Amino acid sequence: METLIQDVRYGSRLLIKRPGFTLVAVLALALGIGANSAIFSVVNGVVLQALPYKDPDRLMMVWNRRPLFQGQAGSPEFPVSAADFIDWRDRNRSFEQIAAFHTQPMNLTASGEPESLGGVRASASLFPLLGVEAKLGRTFAPGEDQPGAGRVVLISYGLWERRFGSDPDIVGQQINLNDEPYTVIGVMPRGFQFPRKGELPAGFQFPRQADLYTPLAWTPAQAANRGRDYLAVVARLQPDVTVTQAQVEMDGIAEQLKQQYPQNNAKKEVFIVSLHQQAVGKVRAALLVLLGAVAFVLLIACANVANLLLARAASRQKEIAIRTALGASRIRIIRQMLTESVLLSLAGGVFGLLLSLWGIDVLLAISPSNLPRVDSISVDARVLAFTFVISLITGIVFGLAPAVQASKPDLGDALKEGGRASSVGFRHNRFRSVLIVSEVALALVLLVGAGLMIRSFVRLLNVDTGLDSNNVLTVDVGLPRGKFTGQQQVAFFQQTIERLQNLPGVESAGAVYPLPLSGAEEGMGFGIEGRQAPTGEAFNAGPRWVSPDYFKAMRISVVAGREFTDRDTSDAPRVVVINEAMSRRYWLDEDPLGKRIAFDGTNAGPNWRQIIGVVRDVRHTSLDSAPKPEIYIPFPQFPSFFMTLVVRTTGDPLSLVGAIRGEVLAIDKNQPISNVHTMEQLVSDSVAQRRFNMLLLGVFGAVALVLSAVGIYGVMSYSVAQRTHELGVRMALGAQTSNLVALVVRQGMVLALFGVGVGLAAAFALTRLMSSLLYGVSTTDPLTYSLIGLLLAGVALLACYLPARRATKVDPMVALRYE
Repeated sequence: METLIQDVRYGSRLLIKRPGFTLVAVLALALGIGANSAIFSVVNGVVLQALPYKDPDRLMMVWNRRPLFQGQAGSPEFPVSAADFIDWRDRNRSFEQIAAFHTQPMNLTASGEPESLGGVRASASLFPLLGVEAKLGRTFAPGEDQPGAGRVVLISYGLWERRFGSDPDIVGQQINLNDEPYTVIGVMPRGFQFPRKGELPAGFQFPRQADLYTPLAWTPAQAANRGRDYLAVVARLQPDVTVTQAQVEMDGIAEQLKQQYPQNNAKKEVFIVSLHQQAVGKVRAALLVLLGAVAFVLLIACANVANLLLARAASRQKEIAIRTALGASRIRIIRQMLTESVLLSLAGGVFGLLLSLWGIDVLLAISPSNLPRVDSISVDARVLAFTFVISLITGIVFGLAPAVQASKPDLGDALKEGGRASSVGFRHNRFRSVLIVSEVALALVLLVGAGLMIRSFVRLLNVDTGLDSNNVLTVDVGLPRGKFTGQQQVAFFQQTIERLQNLPGVESAGAVYPLPLSGAEEGMGFGIEGRQAPTGEAFNAGPRWVSPDYFKAMRISVVAGREFTDRDTSDAPRVVVINEAMSRRYWLDEDPLGKRIAFDGTNAGPNWRQIIGVVRDVRHTSLDSAPKPEIYIPFPQFPSFFMTLVVRTTGDPLSLVGAIRGEVLAIDKNQPISNVHTMEQLVSDSVAQRRFNMLLLGVFGAVALVLSAVGIYGVMSYSVAQRTHELGVRMALGAQTSNLVALVVRQGMVLALFGVGVGLAAAFALTRLMSSLLYGVSTTDPLTYSLIGLLLAGVALLACYLPARRATKVDPMVALRYE
């Protein structure tokens, strides 16, 4: 221990005596370590930390899985009907508890300005299953999820603070939701959210923030309904049951239901996934790719610092030779030099940690809104431990090779009064060459990855959405079911649209559900007149409820037939409009106009709806998913309590928010609007995750490029300085300036080009790991590889040329006296 303390003191004095060297090395390491700590904090918070529930490893999501088209294995994460959930709950023995829930917007009224809130209707077993208790009051009691049990509600901590001023007597008070009284029975803990945004499939319209929880109660008719799939199911495994065992049992139950209820369950299977995987599975790959990329940046920084240590070791050869001559062992010298490098890396770790605090704020600012578990991202004990360990390892990695090289000096040459330093530097040239090749290769891999992401993102932005998103405002309106029913819903939205169309600055207005790129999706089976679905195939399409002016407001072109008009009322013949994808899939060689379909999936005459038009494909789910079959339904013939108003304006859409809210309140003073967005914002949000990945990988690639260029420049400058005597002799013997420049540049470019070759091979292998993050671009895209290779070669050429030019400025007489 005493020897270690001596080494630390001696190393600290040496680093303080050379502030320039120390500052450059610490800054380079702080950049690499800080970037790694910042990205690791995101990975730790999103992927590694356990979910904030009791025994989270035993929590599962249980979904339906059903085949959509022939040859497909089926679509996982499909919602569940009430009847199927009840059978799952009563028949299984694998789950300790099981609960169902779904979301429903709810209007808070009679206590200030009306507000639309995210509501969750859940089984009474949900909160005991999660192991969560209320901060105030209680959660649902057994039996409160039965019809006629009374209206009770749990509110979130945030809503309690924001809307009720943290009133400690809130429990027992009544609040109005959807114009009906509910009794507050509890306030949930601070930070509790279930489900959180981004944790469940994009096809479910879960709220950005769940503020209200009410019991999920079914009438006997609702409990027996197997045709309406709308529930998400969460379950807790028995302590001695594995996921595989639970899957086998649930497969057996699904098979029983197929036999009992062939009309509804013939094509339904069961899919079980852990709640943690459900929450982070879609972002895990991207975050791990970013963590690997930032590790490359650290390796390049380590290579630069190792080069600095090699140069510094060359200047300390006489000191090391004297210590060796006085009896110091080689191990003792290596330990001393490793101590100095570890001190450097720990200092870099301290500054890197400070840099990561700023980096985390930047990451959170640019992160996509649907990144799950953002509230868990912070610098905790695990991040501190990671930073310390990576700092320690970094010190050993970049310090070991220079220490080993320096620990075996040529005593005769080093102790000679006039011994040339160049002879010392020659022994390190091979290792420096390896470092340069490594830096260039690592930088090229990162740059290729960034180039592929950029090209992919540009391709995505150029995708034809099928609509015109410019100057379009979208506003959600959810009507209370008990207050507005059937044609009352139709009358409300028709009156609202008429009022909006008369507003100054409004070009056209309509309504739709679900809104394109909103994250909400629906699926509906149907039958085709005169046709039966082939074995293993189901006729399925995404329904869209729209007003007659919707296509005009969104500028969706009609390619055949006609669009809806005001004459398509509830009393008129039932009609639908389909998209091109549906026409291609089901009427490839026929004209679909005039054909009839039925939504219940049978050939029952009274349910026929005639196809009157075909419209362009619209990217409803996301820009990177191909258009799917879709059916547009005139909402006067199929009323909906929830619609999104779309308003095309002649100016800034957001300037009309107040006027739109006023028109809605003029019709019903208790009716709020919510989720106000421009359509351009929704398009931008739909690619936010890809933008985030591209931006970070691009930044890491740029940093890697700069660090590698600095490394090449530093090595070539040092090499030129070591060869000053040689270059002076060449100049004295008549060598031309161009010959000297070519000599120096050739030396550096051979290493750089070799690094480019190694990097291209490595990129060819490693970029396959990011194939799921790309759109429309191959991981072996030749254009990207060529451009990145040329870019790096050009930067390397410049980094070699500058020291070469400086070498030609040396006076030969001075160079010949150089020692």
